[in-house]
Amino acid sequence: SGLAFSADGTKMFVTGDIGDDVNEYTLSTGFDVSSASFVDSFSVRSQDTLPTGLAFNSDGTKMFVTGGADDDINEYTLSTAFDVSTASFVDSFDVSSQDTTPMGLAFNTDGTKMFVIGWAGSDVNEYTLTTGFDVSTASFVDSFDVSSQDSIPSGLAFNTDGTKMFVEGYTGSDVNEYTLTTGFDVSTASFVDSFSVLSQEKFPLGLAFNTDGTKMFVMGAYGDDVNEYSLVSPYSLINVTGEHDGDVLGDDTDADGDSL
Repeated sequence: SGLAFSADGTKMFVTGDIGDDVNEYTLSTGFDVSSASFVDSFSVRSQDTLPTGLAFNSDGTKMFVTGGADDDINEYTLSTAFDVSTASFVDSFDVSSQDTTPMGLAFNTDGTKMFVIGWAGSDVNEYTLTTGFDVSTASFVDSFDVSSQDSIPSGLAFNTDGTKMFVEGYTGSDVNEYTLTTGFDVSTASFVDSFSVLSQEKFPLGLAFNTDGTKMFVMGAYGDDVNEYSLVSPYSLINVTGEHDGDVLGDDTDADGDSL
C-alpha cells in the first residue's frame, strides 16, 4: 500500500498489507524500478495490522507508518539510515479524531508539518510538530476536502517547497494535482488537473516522486507492483506524455499528444 524512496533513489520501501511489514529493496540504478531487488522486511504487526502510508525523514534515520487499523501514525528510529532491519518502535500519534481510515502520509522537509490522507473523510489532514519528525509533538491544524476529485483518496505527495500537492484517487484510478499559494498549507490548495493510471493500475495506493520531480511512482494494489512514469515538466501531470515510436520522452520529432 505505502511507497517511499531514499533521497538518491537507490532504496525503495513498500508497506505490505498482508504481511504487516515494510519491505526494503535496493535499486542498482537510482529511481529505476526495473533495477530493484528485494533485501529485507520489517514487521510492524506489534503496532498495527493494517499498515498503509509510509514516510522517512530526510536522512533515513526515522520511519513513519500509518496504522489503518488503530488510526495512528507510528514512529520508528533506524540505527542505520534506510535499513529497516535496524528499526525500533518509538511512539505513536492518534489521528482518529480526524479520520478513522488514515492512508497516505507525507512530511515537509524539516518535519515540522505532517499530512495524512483521510479515506473516510475524503480529505488531507494537516498537523504541526513542535519538534521536527517527532509525532508526539503533533497537533491538528486544518483539513482540505478532495471529495470533488475522488471520494476515496489513497496516496499523497508534495513537491519540495510544498507549492504542489498530489493526491491519488482510488476510485478514479488517477493522480490529482493541486497548487498551494502558501507552501505546505492545505487551506490554500486548489485543484489543477488529474492524470489517469487506469491503463497500468485500477486500485492505486502509494505515491512517490524522485527528488527533482521528473519521475512519478504509483503503488498498484491490484497488480502488486510499482509503476514508474516520466514527467516532461517537473511535478506537472499536464505533461505526462510520451512518444509512441520509442523516442526519448519530450522529443517532439513526431506527433504531439500521444498517450504514455
